[in-house]
Amino acid sequence: MTVLMRKMGPFETSAVGLGCMGLSIEGKPDEATGIETIHQALDAGCRQLDTAWSYYESGGPEQTNERLVRTALDSWKGPRSEVLVATKVGHYRDFTDGRPTWAVDGRPESLIRHAKESAQALGVDTIDLLYFHRPDPKVPYQESLEAIRSLVEEGVARTAGISNADIAQIDMARSILGDDLVAVQNQFSPTFTSSFEELRHVADLGLAFVCWSPLGGFRKAKDEARYDPFRQVAGRLGVSYQQVVLAWELAQDEHVFVIPGAHRPGTILDSLQAGDLQIDREDMERLGR
Repeated sequence: MTVLMRKMGPFETSAVGLGCMGLSIEGKPDEATGIETIHQALDAGCRQLDTAWSYYESGGPEQTNERLVRTALDSWKGPRSEVLVATKVGHYRDFTDGRPTWAVDGRPESLIRHAKESAQALGVDTIDLLYFHRPDPKVPYQESLEAIRSLVEEGVARTAGISNADIAQIDMARSILGDDLVAVQNQFSPTFTSSFEELRHVADLGLAFVCWSPLGGFRKAKDEARYDPFRQVAGRLGVSYQQVVLAWELAQDEHVFVIPGAHRPGTILDSLQAGDLQIDREDMERLGR
């Protein structure tokens, strides 16, 4: 398998990465399957693993996924130095009405403490790419970004990113973080195209745009029809419709990356083939932007 590689700041990494959240939150596979999923992805050429401080089950041990990623990398026989590991701070797990949910904490002191905990859990002196996970409405965005900047200046992180950001926030991050800002990670998929303007803006700035939930995540049934054109193209090409979705996203611009999740090796191995899939202009027009 030939895996498409693209530039992200100082890194050259796979355009299709592995979003590791599903390996550690509710509904996760057993640990051995999680490690095998990461190992097989890396063996196939995946060179981007995406995790976060908050990827753990609500009420359970914190940072479960960061520790899983470390265990998988420590036991992998391949070239560790080639793998970009990105993590995020600013989220934590909570309960709302007895249901597992997500809460935000963008206070500078929390971001700094959690980033250092992330480095420790990952077993690194310096995190490759550290994202501010989500804006906290209780904390001025500038203050959160300045904390991320201090972490880069201190050497806790090599590069910085932001996630779930609008254009004004992207511009603010650019002004505060400068060239240390290398990536913006927003939700983007056929059923979530509202961040398309941010995708174009990030391209103009020469930054990486990383699509989270690129296959739609937990879609409502009413959204399924949006994937019918992708299934039709997939049928003609003899591939999975998920490959067509990811290839369509990668075709939006050469700065775009996707981080689909997986609960088993076969899923990510299929996704990694999307980088080789060519969609012609007629099909791109049929699929829409």
